Amino acid sequence: MSYRAPVDEMMFTLKTVAGLDRSIADGTYPDLSDDLVASILEEAGKFASSMIAPLNRVGDRSGTPLADGAVTMPAGWKDVYTAWAEGGWNALPAREEFGGQGLPALINAPCLEMWNAASLAFALGPLLTCGAIEALTVHGSQALKDTYLGKLVAGTWMGTMNLTEPQAGSDLNALRTRAERQADGSYRITGQKIYITYGEHDLTENIVHLVLARLPDAPAGTRGISLFLVPKFLVNADGSLGARNDVRCSGIEHKLGIHGSPTCTMVFGDAGGATGFLIGEENRGLACMFTMMNNARLGVGIQGVAIADRACQQALHYANERRQGRSAGFTGDGMSPIIEHADVRRNLMTMRALTNAARTICYLTAAELDRAHHAADPAARKAAADMGALLTPVAKAFSTDTGVDVASIGIQVHGGMGFVEETGAAQHMRDARILTIYEGTNGIQAIDLVQRKLPLAGGATVRAAIARMRAVQAAVTACRNPALGQTAARMRDAVESLDRATSWMQGTMAGNRPEDALAGATPYLRLFGLAQGATGLCQLALASDAALAAGDSHPAHAGRIALARFFAENLLTAAQGLEVSITSGAASVHDAPLALAS
Repeated sequence: MSYRAPVDEMMFTLKTVAGLDRSIADGTYPDLSDDLVASILEEAGKFASSMIAPLNRVGDRSGTPLADGAVTMPAGWKDVYTAWAEGGWNALPAREEFGGQGLPALINAPCLEMWNAASLAFALGPLLTCGAIEALTVHGSQALKDTYLGKLVAGTWMGTMNLTEPQAGSDLNALRTRAERQADGSYRITGQKIYITYGEHDLTENIVHLVLARLPDAPAGTRGISLFLVPKFLVNADGSLGARNDVRCSGIEHKLGIHGSPTCTMVFGDAGGATGFLIGEENRGLACMFTMMNNARLGVGIQGVAIADRACQQALHYANERRQGRSAGFTGDGMSPIIEHADVRRNLMTMRALTNAARTICYLTAAELDRAHHAADPAARKAAADMGALLTPVAKAFSTDTGVDVASIGIQVHGGMGFVEETGAAQHMRDARILTIYEGTNGIQAIDLVQRKLPLAGGATVRAAIARMRAVQAAVTACRNPALGQTAARMRDAVESLDRATSWMQGTMAGNRPEDALAGATPYLRLFGLAQGATGLCQLALASDAALAAGDSHPAHAGRIALARFFAENLLTAAQGLEVSITSGAASVHDAPLALAS
């Protein structure tokens, strides 16, 4: 089955949860209208479904072979990428002064979802280019911006992130790549980087690497890291491409999934050193790189939503077509479609509920990041920046966990046909599995949430988030629609569990017991994600209830109400158990040396 972009659901989520209409009305998005946004998403959906989606299996089967230092991308990919870039899709969020369209992150978010649902491996390169554009825009010198941003924004060149090294992994203190100052103001870069997505390929005429490295006199640890721009081809004064730089791909990883995305080992300095240009200030590269990584973390969360939606669509289609057994309520002839079986329905409802909940979190995060840049009031910008920072690790981790979980359930719905490659269900799970690992593992996201994000604004940011959840829960209680069942009660229980767990986390950190807090960080993030996801689904349900009351009988409205109820009564019930794990489970985690002794 091919991919169908859920444009109507995306638009409803943008309006209802992310506040698109409010942001248009208050001037945050002064040049947008509902009709314009809908038109953009419709066109993006057509391109994703008709052009990118057919490449997905091609890339999975052919991979990206490396020969003589050159990577050959799968058949058809270059033509589609060129058409995609020429269509202006790469330029959507970039600033107009560099050839971008200046559209907000909230409008780019559903587009990112569509590209990644159509083919995760295809969309990975543009995702990192978007991050490189952001880092260069914020931290680069005017000369670097003038030379590189126009081509990056147009998609004529692509960008990469070169962070990880063989001995370092996620520990940036252990980086060894070196940078030496040159008389002309450039730097010579030597070292090796691994796991570099799209480090080498033939889609664009140049590749712009953003590379973390140390100067000889740099302080130890992360305070001594600088960020450099290292192009594959040097650029002449007139903007044309010059000599090949001293950087090459020495190997391609053979991976579980995303076979169409080249994951490269990059070597800098075989012939004395690659020419690099400083971005930002010396020894302040980590701040520059985090601009790129924070952009990418929300993008990776959206990838989780994308792969979940693709797997959900395919499983639903299969369940309607596949006949097996005879369900208790089936009145037709012969075997019933497997969607008639209660357990299959539970699986499908779990897939759809988790997917839509994760989408609400990601779109809300994008909206907060937009307000942080565009709100008229400085205090509102600061509050939105803090809220966006709080939600980013939740969006990344909860949504990518959702991608893995939903893809796995999708295989279960397919039964034996899901375990073989013929149906494509297995590819979704193979592709999804990297999402919880790269751009900061989900364990790192949980640590970030507990250690760095809960203290924002003296704890006021997380309290504001919980207050929003309570307000939605109160609205569900006031709604009194019997179709919502026990949704209000389960919401109340979950929000109270999150409130108590948050107070415990804050007290434990303040009491100088960080190991106890970190032992519960991952279940805490899961609890936060469940409560926030339920809040988003309830907002969708309340808006649909109002639409039905106003005479709009579109079947999607009743579906949203049913989905919110299912999530609350079947998935949100985990909240109280997670609270117990968070507040009482540290001692057993600390006993790991006893339990794991060989």
